Amino acid sequence: MNKKTAILGATPNPARYAYLAAERLKSKNHDIVPIGIKKGEVFGTEILDLREKPHVDGIDTVTMYIGPQNQGEWEDYILSLNPKRIIFNPGSENPSLVRKASEKGIETINACTLVMLGNGLY
Repeated sequence: MNKKTAILGATPNPARYAYLAAERLKSKNHDIVPIGIKKGEVFGTEILDLREKPHVDGIDTVTMYIGPQNQGEWEDYILSLNPKRIIFNPGSENPSLVRKASEKGIETINACTLVMLGNGLY
């Protein structure tokens, strides 16, 4: 099942986990919406500028690759995407955002997107 996934903290740098997640999501036939402050594209999809808070419909999952110290100004935007779930990858865990998401009925998971995809748990 295709789970349209917003990758927050997307980057064209192949050494970064956000890039590897984009690659793995595409290989598993999930639509990706890369969003970040880095310019460029990942696997043929332009990275949307997080600073512009782009409107995106139909997001199933937000996968976080932004540390909690940099999430504050984006919390309302992330919640406005109205995802079914938010995956907090290692290093991005944020109890404040978890609480706000839970209040809106959004599932939150502290896990690694790459491991979830590899285990068939995505």
